Amino acid sequence: MTAPVPTPSDRLEGEAALIRAVGTLALAAAVINVIVGGGIFRMPAPLAKEMGAAAPLALVAGALAIVPVALCFAAVGSRTHATGGPYTYVRATFGRFAGFLAGALMWISHVASSAGVAAAFTLQVASLLPALDGPLARTALLTALYGGLFALNAFGIRLGAGAIAALAALKLTPLFLLAGIGVFFVDWSAVSLAPGDIPSVSALGASMVLVMFAYSGMETALVPSGEVRDPARNVPRATMAAILLVVLLYLGLQIVGQGVLGAALARSAVPIADTAGALWAPGRTLLLVTACISMAGFLLGNLLGSSRLLFALGRDGWLPRAFGRVSASHRVPLLGLFAHAAIAWALAVAGTFDTLALISGGAICLVYICVALAAWRAQTLDLRERGAPFALPCGPLIPLVSIAIMAAILLTLKREEWLAIGVSLAALVLVYALLRLRRSP
Repeated sequence: MTAPVPTPSDRLEGEAALIRAVGTLALAAAVINVIVGGGIFRMPAPLAKEMGAAAPLALVAGALAIVPVALCFAAVGSRTHATGGPYTYVRATFGRFAGFLAGALMWISHVASSAGVAAAFTLQVASLLPALDGPLARTALLTALYGGLFALNAFGIRLGAGAIAALAALKLTPLFLLAGIGVFFVDWSAVSLAPGDIPSVSALGASMVLVMFAYSGMETALVPSGEVRDPARNVPRATMAAILLVVLLYLGLQIVGQGVLGAALARSAVPIADTAGALWAPGRTLLLVTACISMAGFLLGNLLGSSRLLFALGRDGWLPRAFGRVSASHRVPLLGLFAHAAIAWALAVAGTFDTLALISGGAICLVYICVALAAWRAQTLDLRERGAPFALPCGPLIPLVSIAIMAAILLTLKREEWLAIGVSLAALVLVYALLRLRRSP
């Protein structure tokens, strides 16, 4: 009996339709590009306000918190190669319901963060070009922004990944220069790494929520695993290299900001730009432009990763099958790209960064807990595909540490934030139940 010949529609559906074109360098650039988005350009000021001279310690504590999570991502990502990121990891280890919940939570967080950063992007642009201030100009700018992001992603993973690498270089060069040169102008009396200078435990807890938001993003960049060459080798290398570079960059920028601006850092609306301006007058405008490039790069990486998450949900039947198809010419999930961009555009037009970030931070911490559990479970089951997987040392210790840290951060959330997360979870369970009923026949 001869095997059935795949139809053109079959060849454009599912994991086999994707092209594995992303290597270690491009994946590391994608992780850095998504993490170093809009948060770094605002973070030094509230950290200085909460922690005073000891603000760098919050970044060190955040690094200690994010590195175990990154190790969990590296471990489970090297064992599960299909597109979907945390959705795929959790589904492969704990089943359909847990996977759907993790994927839906992650997508809600991503679409909210995309819209929030886009809203902040319009403020940065308006500060450079006052003519673009106002509701109509803002809407037009957001339309042009998401239209451009869609176009870059629609012409293939190579173009999208290449654009991400280029944007990462454009925004990281001024930031690393600022950190590297500025360190020679630091007044070290304004900087403290002594634990005794931490104002209070509550101040450190509040700072950690901000730091974790600034460090988050690897989950978005790792969603397109179905388009990564040799994931068992490239995912661990890219993830850990990107996290270490980001930690060093953030720590350097915080120290330089405090050492150059002193007490004025806590009052600055654009702390990175003001730090650059204090060292070199034209630097302020340069860093404002860098902020716009950085946010655009974040949005590009967010769209690339999140559209593949929608592709994975369509591939597995939790969305219409059209989401699990790719274009014939460039093999990209066009419907996922359009849906994510359109919803994020609508939220950005109607909302603000603070409002849209309400669910995002808590949801990501919950996703990180799911990934830590998935890493432990995958290693216990010895789940593996092609290549030798990255094995976590000390058995379940690193996942347990990751879960404990994320749980501690979640405890710092306010009642309103917990209510928003609870309502979202209830809505997701209802969606899952309706989809199960629809699929039952």
